[in-house]
Amino acid sequence: MVRVQRMLDACAELLDEGGYSELSTTRIAERAGVAIGSVYQFFPDKKAITQALGLRYLDQFTARVTERLAEEDREHWTHAADVIIDEYLDMHRTVPGFRSLHFGDVVDERLLDSGTENNRVIATRLRQLLTAHGGAHECEQLDRAVVVAVEAADAVLKLAFRLDPDGEPRLIEETKLLLRTYLGHHFG
Repeated sequence: MVRVQRMLDACAELLDEGGYSELSTTRIAERAGVAIGSVYQFFPDKKAITQALGLRYLDQFTARVTERLAEEDREHWTHAADVIIDEYLDMHRTVPGFRSLHFGDVVDERLLDSGTENNRVIATRLRQLLTAHGGAHECEQLDRAVVVAVEAADAVLKLAFRLDPDGEPRLIEETKLLLRTYLGHHFG
């Protein structure tokens, strides 16, 4: 629905301007050009709006990675891992609100799914992408490995963006090396 997309776009812009603490349903309604009642028709509060935005980012991220993997020749699973990092970096640099919200961790550790931590939701998506493009088979050990990889990459990339607004290049390369080396034990 167009109104909902406008509200999510407004939320993203406002997150970039003032962060989550400055966000309010009133400001979102004003920016989106909708009545406050329209906001409450779809979202009970600002957390619900940011949840919807975080889910939109996750879907957008998954689609971008899937599209890149489909159009590029990939000789090895490490290419898929690099594409995942590259698309994350591009979204961080170019998608309104993503730099502030990421996948919701700044709001709530369980924003994307109330029963699961955000990084586990992301790990599930990434495991599906990597197994589809990397040749590994689903198993409990792989599940754990991808969760560890997501947690480690998340921490190093956050550091990279704290040190440099565009991401400190050496730390980005270290993140890729970390993923290739660690996941290499599981993908062969």
